[in-house]
Amino acid sequence: MKKFLTFHIFFRSATKSSAIFFLIAMSFFLGSKSAKALTISPARLELTGDPGSVISSELLLMNDQKESKRFYSSAENFEAQGEGGVPNFVAGTEGLSTWVNTSGEITLAPGEQRKVPFTITIPASAEPGGHFAAIFWSTTPSQGQGGQLAVGAKIGTLVLLRVSGDVKEEAGLVEFTSLNNQRWFDSVPVTFVFRLRNGGGDRLKPAGTITITSMLGQKVAELSANPAENNVLPASIRRFEVVWPQEFAGNLNRPAGYWQTVKHQWNHFAFGLYTAKLDLKWGVESVEQMMATQRVLLVPWQLLTLCVLIIALILIGGRVGIRRYNAWIIARARDSRH
Repeated sequence: MKKFLTFHIFFRSATKSSAIFFLIAMSFFLGSKSAKALTISPARLELTGDPGSVISSELLLMNDQKESKRFYSSAENFEAQGEGGVPNFVAGTEGLSTWVNTSGEITLAPGEQRKVPFTITIPASAEPGGHFAAIFWSTTPSQGQGGQLAVGAKIGTLVLLRVSGDVKEEAGLVEFTSLNNQRWFDSVPVTFVFRLRNGGGDRLKPAGTITITSMLGQKVAELSANPAENNVLPASIRRFEVVWPQEFAGNLNRPAGYWQTVKHQWNHFAFGLYTAKLDLKWGVESVEQMMATQRVLLVPWQLLTLCVLIIALILIGGRVGIRRYNAWIIARARDSRH
């Protein structure tokens, strides 16, 4: 499903090698939806082409401002940076960014949206495998006077191209555990983490499930291992996080006080040893599979201590009531004799 993406990267006046602010770039890679100047769709394009072929596609641009604006296009290659999926953009003189041909500039009226075509001309000598770039649109030309980058904003679409041919596919599961290697929890949610290494020549998009079973062997949940359909770029490791139950995804804040915690544990009761089984599939030419398991213990001790206290009070109150009742029966029997 296509996502709308609006993302702003600010540049300092510097030479061509000036770096993009990668912390803000995370919003670009994850698909931020806040619109301030321009909206572009889709956020990501995954294409396949043969060496020597030409791919034609289009982007949808919409001017979110209340005045006409002119936007300028540019393209940059990108590679993986860290394990969080944040792209490292690199202005290059070769690679996919140089194969992209778009309209150099476009003027949009207030609120106007327009489909903008572009082409990718794949060289006949292109190496089979993955090639990655971003098509940017900016409110200022990409190059100012003196070879400097102008101060402005950029938004863009990621383009992930697979050039057909003999492409090496290799992957390895580096780790499957719970967040921070925590084994004991007092309540859900529990975040499971797996890290996948891509040693192949193209992006790798894992698919599969994490199945949660109780200590009695009952399946309590089946989670998508990669719900956002994220990719692992070649020669990199990517970290994936999956939240159980999925209703807590995006909201991992735990209750602050004792009574709030007890209420949470009551509404989302989980107790005992649970097993999480990861079942991953990957590959284009041939589908490969990898599996791993992880166990976590859930003990809602706040709720349990409250239940024990209530039961103890009931038992004590019952004993006192029985004693008083017996004393009343004995006293009544004595009175009846007289």
